Amino acid sequence: MTTGEPAVTEAGPARTAVVTGASRGFGRALALELADRGWHVIAGVREGSLDHPRIRTVVHDVRDPVDAALFGDGPIDVLVNNAGIGAPAEPIEIADPATILSAVDVNVAGPMRLVQALLPLLEKTPDPLIVNVTSRLGSLSAQAEGRFADRRSSYAYRISKAAQNMLTIALAQELAGQVRCWAVHPGALTTAMASIDADTSPERAAARLAELIERGGPESPSYLSLDGPRLRW
Repeated sequence: MTTGEPAVTEAGPARTAVVTGASRGFGRALALELADRGWHVIAGVREGSLDHPRIRTVVHDVRDPVDAALFGDGPIDVLVNNAGIGAPAEPIEIADPATILSAVDVNVAGPMRLVQALLPLLEKTPDPLIVNVTSRLGSLSAQAEGRFADRRSSYAYRISKAAQNMLTIALAQELAGQVRCWAVHPGALTTAMASIDADTSPERAAARLAELIERGGPESPSYLSLDGPRLRW
């Protein structure tokens, strides 16, 4: 783990990304992918660390108030709000409303807390980007059409991811011309929260998102899938 200013390469100063939920799965893969591409990465974890010379690990739970000092005072080019939780799929008769509140706290309020704390650092860069890692299950259009009616997915996960998508839209509208905002479904990943059709490794999805970020990507707001066409809100 290293500290200090971003390294300078032949192409200029290394860009900086903050990636939350980086201790495992997609978040860890993305932090390592960006670091391997020459980015300076600040990896938010609840515990542990990542062993890479371009990664600085900070211990932070997105449910807590954000100590902005943890992230330094340098410019941040990209904030990837990846930390998230699900909940067991249960019928309405036994589903606990508390699981919805818990999921919203992590999946919606968590990204909001990070944006509030880090917005001044994002605004120090010429083309800052906020990426909220969401899910295709947060699409109201697809859910209303019954596309996922046969999937066992909790009320908490579906509701919180739909709310996270709305957060992305609201941020994009308020910050128009200042910060771009995307909601990104990473694909059906072979992780601990995998769906029944999971077929994409976190590493492959991380490479796809890194490529999209480095290309500049689409307009703000956008609801994107890393393994298929653009999604409908």
